[in-house]
Amino acid sequence: MLIDSHCHLDYFNAPGEREAVIARARAAGVAEMVTIGVTMSQSAQAIEITAAHENVWACVGIHPLHAGEEGPVPPPEAIAALAAHPKVIGIGESGLDYFYDKAPRDVQDANFRANIRAAQLTGLPLAIHARDADADIARILAEERERGGGFAFLLHCFSSGRALAEAALDMGGYISFSGILTFPKSQELREIAAAIPAERLLVETDSPYLAPVPFRGKRNEPAHTLHTARVLGEVKGLDEAGIAALTTANFRKLYAKAA
Repeated sequence: MLIDSHCHLDYFNAPGEREAVIARARAAGVAEMVTIGVTMSQSAQAIEITAAHENVWACVGIHPLHAGEEGPVPPPEAIAALAAHPKVIGIGESGLDYFYDKAPRDVQDANFRANIRAAQLTGLPLAIHARDADADIARILAEERERGGGFAFLLHCFSSGRALAEAALDMGGYISFSGILTFPKSQELREIAAAIPAERLLVETDSPYLAPVPFRGKRNEPAHTLHTARVLGEVKGLDEAGIAALTTANFRKLYAKAA
């Protein structure tokens, strides 16, 4: 059994599309998936999706690309309140994105810290988006741990450098790989994955984005988790059953509310 630890099921919104996507995932051996909030309103929609599908969990939070759309950054307590739902298993995704820079960096900073503090309030893990902001991600994680204590977190869709991976691991973080791992030019990323302790690895699609080989360039969906997991297994010397068992066990440990 595989678990897609990060997808955006609310983007599959044509009539009947979401149900078909979830059915294909189950047929492909992806028994569960986590749909991710990127705004307060979309986080509420993610919760609604979980109510309609037994095998779907949710995370709630505000993505850095949407941080500027929310008006004043919501207080941690408002984010945490959404997490009271029994099928909300984490906070996020949140973080920093200096590639697109769609929100001012001070707003991204404040939003990231609010989501971190929601994770600390709830005791739930935080799914982190990091793009072209490795040093600031590591710095803010360290500062917030010093301020409010440790918290569980996951660097999702990892495509950053070795230094951020090592900093995250030193703080007890987990790292999840998406279809980027399968791209021909991702050899350095595969080398980073090879060096990560097996007990800290998860797998995801980030669908509908970043479809793995052999679907690259097409719309991604949770059923394609298998293809990224297969490459991650090759990197770690595990067969398909082995990498599925490993990443599922790691998911249950990190997202303990889904156990």
